Amino acid sequence: MRVVVDFDLCESNAVCMGILPEVFEVRDDDFLYVLDETPPEEMRPRLEEAVRRCPKQAISIAED
Repeated sequence: MRVVVDFDLCESNAVCMGILPEVFEVRDDDFLYVLDETPPEEMRPRLEEAVRRCPKQAISIAED
C-alpha cells in the first residue's frame, strides 16, 4: 500500500499526525510531510482511520 496526499486539498491541520505520527508530520512551516509513503501493513488500521478522519479528505491509500 502507498499513502497518497492531495496537497491541493490538504490544510495541514495535523489530525493525521495525531493518529499516525510515524507516517505524517506537520512541521514549523505549516506543511504536511509524508515520512513513510509505504508504511508496513500493520499500520493499515491507523492509516485507514487517518483517511476517514481527514477533514478535507485529502488522504487516500493506493494499493500497489
